[in-house]
This record gives sequence, structure tokens and C-alpha cells, in this order.
Amino acid sequence: MLFICYDIKVKFNLKVIPLATEAKEDKSYDLTIVYDYKEHPDIISGRCDNCGNAHFKSSVKDTIFLRECRKCGMKKSI
Repeated sequence: MLFICYDIKVKFNLKVIPLATEAKEDKSYDLTIVYDYKEHPDIISGRCDNCGNAHFKSSVKDTIFLRECRKCGMKKSI
């Protein structure tokens, strides 16, 4: 659902503001598995495939870059 708001000060300026009426549900990924980025690339670049969050914890160990979502905990090795 979208809410359309007209700016009174500036003519012909249209703002479209999405309303968050629907609750976002997590997809069915097993959060105990570390997914490989080559086999499971991001659906939306830079976002978690499970919850859509863009904040990650990053770590490097033995030349393996591990990215973990701060919201749901999904992990990918890049």
C-alpha cells in the first residue's frame, strides 16, 4: 500500500511514501548452516536473504570472510 503526499509549498512535487502495514516474515533458511556466497548469492545486493536487513557482523579467519546478519543471524562465507 502506498500513501501519496503532495507538497503544498512546491507545485507538482509528488512524494510517495510506502506504509509498513504488512509485517515482514523471515524466509525459511536454516540459520545453523554457513551458506557459500557462490552457491547462494544475495537476492538483493547487500541485504540478508532471510530478513532483508542491511547490517552485518564481519569476521575474517584463515582467509575466509564470514558475514553474519545482526538481526536474524544468517551467515554467509564470501
